Amino acid sequence: MNKPLILVVEDDASVRNLICATLKANEYSYVTASSGAEATAQAATHNPDIILLDLGLPDIDGVQVIAQVRGWAITPIIVISARSDDSDKIAALDAGADDYLTKPFSVEELLARIRATQRRLIYMSNASPASSFENGGLKIDYAAGCVYLDGEELHLTSIEYKLLCLLAQNVGKVLTHKYITQNVWGSSWDNDIASLRVYMAALRKKLESADGEKQYIQTHIGVGYRMIRL
Repeated sequence: MNKPLILVVEDDASVRNLICATLKANEYSYVTASSGAEATAQAATHNPDIILLDLGLPDIDGVQVIAQVRGWAITPIIVISARSDDSDKIAALDAGADDYLTKPFSVEELLARIRATQRRLIYMSNASPASSFENGGLKIDYAAGCVYLDGEELHLTSIEYKLLCLLAQNVGKVLTHKYITQNVWGSSWDNDIASLRVYMAALRKKLESADGEKQYIQTHIGVGYRMIRL
C-alpha cells in the first residue's frame, strides 16, 4: 500500500507538530497549512491524497474550506476538531467531509482512520467495471463510484458511499454497529460508533430527500442497520 501525501491544516502549533511527528514516524509525506487561505492554496498546488482539517481556523471556518475544496476535488477530508456536537459534525459532513475525529484524540486512532481512508480509496479504484447494484429507484455504479436515485445522481462522501455499498452487498441482512465500523473504519472505537449514527442519518436524509415515499435503510435500535429490498 503506497503512502499517501497528506495535507495537515491546523493553526495550533502544538497539535500540528504532534500530527506531523506522527506522520513522519510512520513514513508519510505531508505538507502543512495554518489558515483556510493557505489550506486551499496548498490543496490546489500539491493535490494531496488526504486532507486532515481543523475547523477552528483564524481566517475562515473549516466548513468553508471543505466547500471550497469540493468545488474542484474529491480528495478525502478527515476533520479533526474540538467541536463535538452532532450539529457541527452534520454541517461538516454535509459540506463534503468524509470523516470526523474529535479532539482530544489518540495518534493510534488517527493512524487507523488514515489507513481506513487508504483502503476506501483502493476499494473504489479496484471496483469491478461491470458490476452495479439496483434496488427500487436506487442504483450504485461501482465502476464509476456513482450513486443514482430515480435517475438523479446523489452526491455522497466517501464514507457515505462505503456505508451504502456495504449495506447493498448485504441487502436484507441486519449489520451490527461493530460489523459496520470494522468494515468501514477498520476498528470499533467509541468515536466510530458515535460517528456511525451521524453518517447514517446523513445518508438516510439524502436518500429520503429525493424520494420520501421509499425507505431504503432500516434502523434496528441498539443493534445496527439493514437495507430493505424494495
